[in-house]
Amino acid sequence: MTQLIRGLYNIDPFYKGGVVTIGNFDGIHKGHKALIEKVKERAQALHTHSVLITFEPQPMEYFATLRKLPLLKKNPRETIETARLTRWREKFQALKETGIDYVMVLRFDKNLAHLRANEFIQKVLVDGLAIEHIIVGDDFHFGYKREGDFEFLTKAGEIQGFSVENMASVMIDGERVSSTRIRQALADDNHQLVERLLGRPYTMMGRVVHGDKLGRQLGFPTANIFLHRAVTPVQGIYVVRMHGIEKEGLPGVANVGIRPTIGGTRTLLEVYLFNFDSDIYNRHVTVEFCKKLRDEEHYANLDLLKEAIAQDVVQAKGYFG
Repeated sequence: MTQLIRGLYNIDPFYKGGVVTIGNFDGIHKGHKALIEKVKERAQALHTHSVLITFEPQPMEYFATLRKLPLLKKNPRETIETARLTRWREKFQALKETGIDYVMVLRFDKNLAHLRANEFIQKVLVDGLAIEHIIVGDDFHFGYKREGDFEFLTKAGEIQGFSVENMASVMIDGERVSSTRIRQALADDNHQLVERLLGRPYTMMGRVVHGDKLGRQLGFPTANIFLHRAVTPVQGIYVVRMHGIEKEGLPGVANVGIRPTIGGTRTLLEVYLFNFDSDIYNRHVTVEFCKKLRDEEHYANLDLLKEAIAQDVVQAKGYFG
């Protein structure tokens, strides 16, 4: 069973001496899974445990906050970069499913952002975890201004007494599998590619909460889910399946956005389920995104909004046949 280590100050002696990997692991895609599997295999061969080190918030979120990118949104490429695929709860759940022994999460703040590569090695890998072996991806960089790389890590390992190994990227269609590529595929509404890169459909998890009941007034009651993200990798109207309520996924149509027609400012995920009228408040659900229908729009009045939703429902039902 995967155990969570929150920060360097919660390291017990039995956490030390393992095989380690480091990264953001946003999305837990096929490349991440291949790397984690290699870490587990190496740990088993060395008769020790496996450890994955990750960061919260993710470095890209920390630096985006400094540059206020989510507010500006002037550069679409930077917006894609800062839209995380999985929030922490989703990421940890996916990591537990890989069977990794320990997940260490380090708070990425000003102190960690300014930690030099040699200081990171000494403080985290040597003094903290006393690692035996580390495996990283072939694009791995770490430390202040990304000054550390595989060669830097290898030389440090020779001095500090741990071995270093890198792993080639997993390739699909001649291109590297990466979180950035998945974000771009989502932005392009290429859900077939997303599923191939992830090894599963793209989903979001969350708790169903009470909303303003506007959907019910319009004849389309929705399950409302707070996303807890500054920027989302999907925006607009989607055909979806909701998992976690019944044995099979429930078909529906969803809106991811701020609801401009009613002057909304907070990004919500709202799901209208077909032929469903049960109380699911406070239930944790998983929403699978199947196909994008259109972008979110501003309507002059609620009657026009209702007509648009009705058309979305017809299209979504057509998708499910």
